[in-house]
Amino acid sequence: MTSPTTSAKTANAPDSFFTATLAEADPEIAAAIKGELGRQRHEIELIASENIVSRAVLEAQGSVMTNKYAEGYPGARYYGGCEWVDVAETLAIERAKKLFGAAFANVQPNSGSQMNQAVFLALLQPGATFMGLDLAAGGSAYSRAWDFKRFREIADHVGAYLMVDMAHFAGLVAGGAHASPVPHAHVTTTTTHKSLRGPRGGLMLWNDETLTKKFNSAIFPGLQGGPLMHIIAAKVVAFAEALRPDFKIYAKNVVENAKALALRAQGLDIVSGGTDNHLMLVDLRPKGLKGNVSEKAPGARRDHLQQERHSVRSRNAVRDVRFAPGHAGGNHARFRRRRIPAGRRHDRRSSQRAGAIARWQGAAGGSRHQGAGEGDDRQLPDLSVGLAPDEFPIASQLIQRTPTRP
Repeated sequence: MTSPTTSAKTANAPDSFFTATLAEADPEIAAAIKGELGRQRHEIELIASENIVSRAVLEAQGSVMTNKYAEGYPGARYYGGCEWVDVAETLAIERAKKLFGAAFANVQPNSGSQMNQAVFLALLQPGATFMGLDLAAGGSAYSRAWDFKRFREIADHVGAYLMVDMAHFAGLVAGGAHASPVPHAHVTTTTTHKSLRGPRGGLMLWNDETLTKKFNSAIFPGLQGGPLMHIIAAKVVAFAEALRPDFKIYAKNVVENAKALALRAQGLDIVSGGTDNHLMLVDLRPKGLKGNVSEKAPGARRDHLQQERHSVRSRNAVRDVRFAPGHAGGNHARFRRRRIPAGRRHDRRSSQRAGAIARWQGAAGGSRHQGAGEGDDRQLPDLSVGLAPDEFPIASQLIQRTPTRP
């Protein structure tokens, strides 16, 4: 039986709920996070949909904002105690508008899927026609410049809305290294990770005030409940970082690195012959490969010494390929030098879309570019990009010849 003294002492002891570190509270997940940190530090990341975030973004994302329920919008919440999350969301909206030159913004979408679903919910009726990029022709793995003005002219001609999902190249737009769709599209959507270098989430931008209620209502209460305020806080930080002059240098260097790599990819067929942005699509068919096979190649040997020379890419469809979606015929890659590691998880439906969403009949919409699945495990022939240099001399020479910038 416990004595009164012991009980009092236990009751007054500091509660480890507020003091224990992650390693103390849950060593298993702490080990997994540590392992992912090591992977990011020691591998070359060539997946065009991934990026790294700053310590400040990580700190905001892991803040006490996660404790607050805030259904609604700034100044019109369903809960009390929202004065500080109102400050955070208002900052996010104002910075997003300034960054992309938009009149209106919604920063609440939890993902690329939900931001694009919100556009469909707001603008389309059941049975309406929409049209977008062909998955079988590569989907959103497009490495050249877009003529957004011409897209808008076509949309206006057929009586359609123009929607652009700039998720892949939003950071380049923010940094002045890519043309902006915002002045031309009825609505522009983007994820806030990828080239924008922020937390995982979505963003909607538009200029027509008559669409404001439609879009805001589609997000809440249409598709989501309470917003993820800790993620919105991290978006605030990322938008501020993208507004700084050094982000323009970063965006310019990303494009130059990608172009340099495409020019030096000897022996490989680069779809479209090069790139105008941060990504390139390599057609692996002349090598007798499928995208899923070469994607797995770096992971074939995972000892400590090999891991630091590995690279990571993603598979993607190429034109006229008849592979199953999970196999694909190409590798989708971006090249840049890594500095600060951060995690990601590929959201399957968020992608660059430049299409028109039809009111009645016409062109519109979007499509996703990556599939999932298992392929064969046959032995790989020599491949020039992204494999261990000691096993593939051409890759080693390529890396040495390719100029990179921090």
